[in-house]
Amino acid sequence: MAGAGPAGSVAALCLARAGRRVQLLDSRPCDIPGPQGASPYRIGETLPPAARPLLRDLGLLAGLDADGHLPCTGTDAAWGSEYLHGRDHIMDPHGHGWHLDRVRFDAFLRSAAEDAGARPVCGVAVRPAGQPGAWRLVVRDHGVERELACAWLVDATGRRAVIARQGGVRLRQDRLVAQYTLLTGPVQADQDLRTLVESVPGGWWYTARVPTGRLVAHLTDLDLVEPRLRTSAGFLKGACGTRHVRTRLDGYATRQLPEPRWAPAHGQRLAPLAGPGWVAAGDAALACDPLSSQGILTALHSGARAAAAVDGYLRGETDALAAYRAFIDGIAARYLALHTRAYADEARWVSSPFWARRRPAVAAVAGIFTPD
Repeated sequence: MAGAGPAGSVAALCLARAGRRVQLLDSRPCDIPGPQGASPYRIGETLPPAARPLLRDLGLLAGLDADGHLPCTGTDAAWGSEYLHGRDHIMDPHGHGWHLDRVRFDAFLRSAAEDAGARPVCGVAVRPAGQPGAWRLVVRDHGVERELACAWLVDATGRRAVIARQGGVRLRQDRLVAQYTLLTGPVQADQDLRTLVESVPGGWWYTARVPTGRLVAHLTDLDLVEPRLRTSAGFLKGACGTRHVRTRLDGYATRQLPEPRWAPAHGQRLAPLAGPGWVAAGDAALACDPLSSQGILTALHSGARAAAAVDGYLRGETDALAAYRAFIDGIAARYLALHTRAYADEARWVSSPFWARRRPAVAAVAGIFTPD
């Protein structure tokens, strides 16, 4: 199992429970340092209510609820209009979602996989070697490379798809990137537990209250990033220049704001996403634009389904991988339809390069996913 994020850990958990011997390769990545004494921060914090049934089936829901994450009670969006429009979770049959401490959440899933019998291995996947049925995974740990022997490889290395790209092609949707920073606190007066999204001529902003403070992020295409937003002062000025996001920043210390960090945010998928002796899961198989808030949910489901496909194949189910491909294809089709509709709803800046690239007619001509 290459990668110990949500997809890799859930796949390892399910395979271990099925009686398979599993090695879970864990690089323990981290991002922005949190406040003194707290865990580092990692972007990707929203888990929607629809995750509850799967987490309950996996026996993880009670542990998640007890782990100190914040509820997400809905979304406010200034999208297609200068005014906020809200969507509450109060009527959602699954209840509220979560704003996660991702470092803590990922550790929780890793621990569950290890408790089920997965053996943790420290290192970063470099490349596969060998042949199906007798794979060797080259792993680097503190500059030293070694090989792990395994019969099957599950690639959960994120958008890099370190293993799967050897047998597949990465197709990307656009050049979307996220610049983000964490305003540490938390500030007691900040009790707003809703995600706030606000579109602007050059892209969009969002902010969310998380256990370690408040996340602020700006999303645009890589070639459209304004130079001023690359500095902490410029990023803060940009956030304060919005109509709604700025109202969530009151009370937070901003004088020593770290420079914004970067993360890829483009939609991406792999074709094919499985082959002889290997399968991709999580962002390595299908990555979603953060506007969808479906990234972690898709990772959890794809990890569980990838594990079922591998276990089924090893038990002689010849159509197990085909069923997994069909499952991911279905998610991708729904995601693309909703993505096109969501960006079409913002029609105030059709001449802006960012929004012009996302007009439905332009996307249809250019192709939704193109080779990376």
